[in-house]
Amino acid sequence: MKWVYVEDIAAYKDQDVEIRGWVYNKTSMGKVRFILVRDGTGIIQATAFSKDENSPLFAQFDALTQESSLIVRGRVREDKRAPGGYEMSLAEIQVLQIAQDYPITPKDHTTPFLMEHRHLWLRSRKQHAVLQVRAEVIKAIRNFFDDRGFRLMDTPILTPSACEGTTTLFETKYFDQAAYLSQSGQLYNEATAAAFGKVYCFGPAFRAEKSKTRRHLIEFWMVEPEVAFADLNDTIGLGTDLILFIIERVLARRRSELEVLERDPKLLGAVAGPFPRFTYDEIVPRLQEKGSAMVYGDDFGAPEETILSGLSANPVLITHFPAAIKAFYMQPDEARPDLALGVDFMAPEGYGEIIGGGQRIHDLELLERRIREHNLPREAYQWYIDLRKFGSCPHSGFGLGVERVVSWMCGIRHIRETIPFPRLLYRIYP
Repeated sequence: MKWVYVEDIAAYKDQDVEIRGWVYNKTSMGKVRFILVRDGTGIIQATAFSKDENSPLFAQFDALTQESSLIVRGRVREDKRAPGGYEMSLAEIQVLQIAQDYPITPKDHTTPFLMEHRHLWLRSRKQHAVLQVRAEVIKAIRNFFDDRGFRLMDTPILTPSACEGTTTLFETKYFDQAAYLSQSGQLYNEATAAAFGKVYCFGPAFRAEKSKTRRHLIEFWMVEPEVAFADLNDTIGLGTDLILFIIERVLARRRSELEVLERDPKLLGAVAGPFPRFTYDEIVPRLQEKGSAMVYGDDFGAPEETILSGLSANPVLITHFPAAIKAFYMQPDEARPDLALGVDFMAPEGYGEIIGGGQRIHDLELLERRIREHNLPREAYQWYIDLRKFGSCPHSGFGLGVERVVSWMCGIRHIRETIPFPRLLYRIYP
């Protein structure tokens, strides 16, 4: 008898198969027994009939508990009333392990309890749906860049220097010297872009921010494209196309998961480019009118991101920030050197920033001056300075945070549910 997965069950209509998985739920109704079996790809109902209440099959069924592991064998039948449109006529149960006192029961549990049992919470229907969407988002990102001729370049996790500022670094020992967990692969991407033209890296990033907002993780995943000879407008176009591609893919392939999450797909389907675009100078007065306490020269905080997220059904783009609040490598505007050629993409519905990027400094003298102004150790950035000595050119890129995009796609409130094992302030277990 062939072992098949639930997601492929339609191809085995009226055939005898076996499913290997876990008990999601079960019900008894007189001479009928129903088991919902999940195998990681989906859930199928297996139904057993017997006139004999003491049948061996029923005895096995009655011993099963939530999350017991088992193999069920039987014939696949089409049934429009069943989850997924198919069920199994149960002929045989092979019990592998009986789970005892499974802690996550159908009753309500507190968030701290669920986070303490995150390794088990992943099995629940909604958490499973979120992570299915996450997997689809990641696959869409890779397909988008690969199909456009970008080369995937892996960048170091351990680095000798900061990218996004020295106050949020995790420091560790690297034999006899200090090293830091990567905040971003961007600086290394600039080197690979000079070798390959257009590249992207995709991996974890770490920020030692003592933040407890619903939008922040200590460890998160980020995709970062970098393109030689590209300017700010090229980066905006690339980011817009990427977001639209992700939405299209999620709507095409993960509608059933969105239904489980009670996410209205019409809100995602309404997103269309080009996205509304404002400069920092234009948007600050609007934020103040809507109650923001920020003054000119401040960076956006959570309240400002929330306001910006409510301005449109589309992501909202903010450009030309004060150079003083942006990273040392940001290219200044020729007409307004006090402004940086950066862009932030703010997702709608209150989800905040999902993309940050812009044009990089390509002038050697200016980069060296910026490094001095930010009191950065020149020796740690010597290799980065070299990129401006040997064939320097305008170049641009951005970083997109996977977890924030998944939050938006799924319509969930807190980012902690968008990654299998979130790292939060004061939480590193499990």
